[in-house]
Amino acid sequence: MIPLHDDNPTEITPMVTIALIVLCSLVFLYEVSLPEKVGEAFVFQYGAIPASIFGHESDLPEDAVGFPITLTLLTSMFLHAGWMHLIGNMLYLWIFGNNIEDVMGHVKFVIFYVVCGIFAAMSHALTDPSSAIPMVGASGAISGVLGAYLLLFPRAQVLVVIPLGIFMRTMYVPAGFVLGFWFVLQLLSGGISMGQGGGGVAWFAHVGGFVAGMALIGLFKRPDVRFFAPARHRGWHSSDW
Repeated sequence: MIPLHDDNPTEITPMVTIALIVLCSLVFLYEVSLPEKVGEAFVFQYGAIPASIFGHESDLPEDAVGFPITLTLLTSMFLHAGWMHLIGNMLYLWIFGNNIEDVMGHVKFVIFYVVCGIFAAMSHALTDPSSAIPMVGASGAISGVLGAYLLLFPRAQVLVVIPLGIFMRTMYVPAGFVLGFWFVLQLLSGGISMGQGGGGVAWFAHVGGFVAGMALIGLFKRPDVRFFAPARHRGWHSSDW
């Protein structure tokens, strides 16, 4: 399932969500403009490397040493490994981030996003503390947004695309199903990845970020916002592309 948008309106302009999308996009455009070797050094400098986080700098290339380790937990959230990585993350952030920003306010949303991203990076690093592979991407922080959304708006309707061979079907599905399915997929994929020696996608960053978002949303949301809010628009629709 590929989400396209939700039917959950907001009351404020999601300035932080928009700013994050713009910033991530600009950083990625800078990344791809660099020569290959310079680009690799850039990722090693500003990505979150588990070996560096846990004090194993001697095992890393010289290019990976020099930038403050704690800051890479933040800077890594704005780097991406490719166009699809960026587009997928920004799509999820746009669909679900505006509602979470709406129930927190701009300043709290920034803090929430960063804290979830740091928790996600540490969750990934703990699965392989000696890894010298840099972790990049906003998906850990965005996973926190998804966890918060699941607890607040599980009955909101999300328009998704479902590939059926050469055909595409669009359908409105409850957010609880979309995000619950997504979380289970991350857990299963993480378990399979660890069984195969790791590498590739940082699945447990997604899991850690999602759990952090669920745990923290009660502290960050406005008091008047209830958990498990009823759907604003009911109904189940489908159409073919």
